[in-house]
Amino acid sequence: MIKKCLFPVAGYGTRFLPATKSMPKEMLPIVNKPLIEFGVEEALAAGMDRMAFVTGRGKRAIEDHFDKNYELEDQIQGTAKEQALAPIRELIDKCEFSYTRQKEMAGLGNAILTGETLIGDEAFGVVLADDLCVNDGEGVLAQMAKLYKQFRCSIVAIEEVPAEDTNKYGIICGEEIKAGVYRVTDMVEKPEPEDAPSNLAIIGRYILTPDIFDILRTTPAGKNGEVQITDALLQQAKDGCVMALKFKGNRFDCGSLDGFVAATNHVYGRYQKKTP
Repeated sequence: MIKKCLFPVAGYGTRFLPATKSMPKEMLPIVNKPLIEFGVEEALAAGMDRMAFVTGRGKRAIEDHFDKNYELEDQIQGTAKEQALAPIRELIDKCEFSYTRQKEMAGLGNAILTGETLIGDEAFGVVLADDLCVNDGEGVLAQMAKLYKQFRCSIVAIEEVPAEDTNKYGIICGEEIKAGVYRVTDMVEKPEPEDAPSNLAIIGRYILTPDIFDILRTTPAGKNGEVQITDALLQQAKDGCVMALKFKGNRFDCGSLDGFVAATNHVYGRYQKKTP
């Protein structure tokens, strides 16, 4: 039912300077695959085959990655190296890609609103590529899509975090209506531990209904002068319904050095197990 997935990729990636001075953070490789490719694979596995990117200056490498490189493919044709391109070729063949630019870095809410021109009037997924989710079974977006079929409202993915880390995330609280599924009653952007309503943190996976765009248009800027998606989602929760899913799987914050290294080690270990 949900065919489109939005990727906000305009950020500067300052936590990875100097590597991200001229290279998009979303193109940082986990072993031999860039973060953004993991995200597109997850979206496709959830039934979403129309990928929409909100980009910015210096992000051309993302567009080039999801396009054919005739010179390279000609050079490696017929060699063992050709097989290394099979996964990205499959994505290029199965998906449609569209792009628009965010004019200014004014928060995730602003980035999502910028993507309205690519999404239109339909529910859509959102993937923040620097949150890498690795699963043996269903991906996080696929789990969320199942919940959307039941409730037909916006869905956020959540996980428990240490109390001292609540100031790094949007934090929700709500009524647990069944194991791991919450109806959201409150949502706060990066609260200090003493102010946090819970330790249930939103990670970089969303399913949003299209009315979110009208809400974002009238959402005032919050912390750091940025439009926060959590503020818009809280308004949705008050006016109707927002659900939160405690997903199954491993999630790595690849926007941090520690998370990036942990993700690389984890994925490399999985790769070794598959290699005879």
